[in-house]
Amino acid sequence: MGYAPGNQMSARRGRWRLALPLGLAGVALALGAITDRLEARIESPFPVAASAAYHPLLAAMRPVSARTAVLDGIPLEMAFQPGQTVSDVLSGFDLEPPQLQRVIDELAKHADLRRIRPQDSYAVDYDPDSGLRSFVLTVDGKGKAAVRREDGTWQGSWREFSRLAVVERVSGRLEDSLEQAIRAAGGEAALTYLMADVLQWDLDFTRDLRTGDTFDILYERVFFDGAYHSLGGIVALSYDNRGRRLEAYRHGTGAERGYYDAEGRPLRKMFLRSPMRYSRVTSRFSGRRFHPVLKRYSPHYGVDYGAPTGTPVRVTANGVVLAAGWKGGGGRTVQVRHPNGYVTAYLHLSKFASGIRSGRRVQQGEVIGYVGSSGLATGPHLDYRVQRDGRWIDPLSLASMPADPVAREDMPAFLAERDRLRRSLWEQAPYEPAPPPVAAEITLAAAVPSSTEAG
Repeated sequence: MGYAPGNQMSARRGRWRLALPLGLAGVALALGAITDRLEARIESPFPVAASAAYHPLLAAMRPVSARTAVLDGIPLEMAFQPGQTVSDVLSGFDLEPPQLQRVIDELAKHADLRRIRPQDSYAVDYDPDSGLRSFVLTVDGKGKAAVRREDGTWQGSWREFSRLAVVERVSGRLEDSLEQAIRAAGGEAALTYLMADVLQWDLDFTRDLRTGDTFDILYERVFFDGAYHSLGGIVALSYDNRGRRLEAYRHGTGAERGYYDAEGRPLRKMFLRSPMRYSRVTSRFSGRRFHPVLKRYSPHYGVDYGAPTGTPVRVTANGVVLAAGWKGGGGRTVQVRHPNGYVTAYLHLSKFASGIRSGRRVQQGEVIGYVGSSGLATGPHLDYRVQRDGRWIDPLSLASMPADPVAREDMPAFLAERDRLRRSLWEQAPYEPAPPPVAAEITLAAAVPSSTEAG
């Protein structure tokens, strides 16, 4: 028996009544997702470009290459592979055990063979008929330990590298990302991370950078025996951020060296602006936020930073670890007690850093864990929270307490150096270093400012 036309029409209307709310709900969810992505993009560390995934080489802040030279198909210099030892390499050259041990003993007089790294390299002089004639170990950033066979015996020697730091200038304007702006201006991408370290107390690289910001940087490029090796430190920089000018000048020597603003006030403060160098704010401190997992409104006492799993999380101030373990919906959590009644918490970690446990003292900027999605989380992120005297406060409004300024007796020298650096930063004048102290760590060479700039 078939349905009557009236029954069929009623059935269609019923289906429409059911489908319409479901369709509207779907549209609302889609719009919500788009809005969340747009908000995350707006709050990203770069105005347009998203954050790059973390890689361990970024922490080294120096270029690493294989450094393999080839002549007639024969490798003359090779980089050590991860986990490879000097003994592993030498065992491939048909040395008798006593000879092998003799070569290792000679090298060990000049270098710590237990600390070979992929940045180190080796070169060999090997003849298929007469065997190994020499082995040269290049210890990255230090020198060369060589062992040569002479009259049937092995003789070792050490030559330390001559080290030179040349100061160069780079200037640019943000159009897409800070890293791309630095590259366009002729600088190395790793300068981005050096800048983040210098300005980490005053500029939140997860939310403060904007299109149109400009920068001027004086920085060192380090050479060993005349060959470029790596970036050194930042000597001075100026960053204009939405009408606010931030200046940083390196001052002091040894353990007392630090960065100061134009008036001699230290940039270092009690709290870092962000627990990660690069990430994006995906959710703010709020008394009423819709929980993405529980699907209900509740207070959100922290700031969520979206970042790839494994991104290092830094403690924002000196303190003592209160707890490091699983904490309900927060998953793997580290809590740290700081002076003046402050406590910070780092939630949803994938794992804890080595040695992080209750009672451990930690220093500002030390890695205490890695981003994850443990606990009640829809994806990898860090929930960063701050308490003072037991009351939750917004981490983004956290006030910072500065360290001691430049000493009164040192202020004239500091101001004179600041003025010299300003001329190099803003007027493109050649860098004019102050007379170095007697026990200078490196020799600074003046360099002509880079002619390549981003407009």
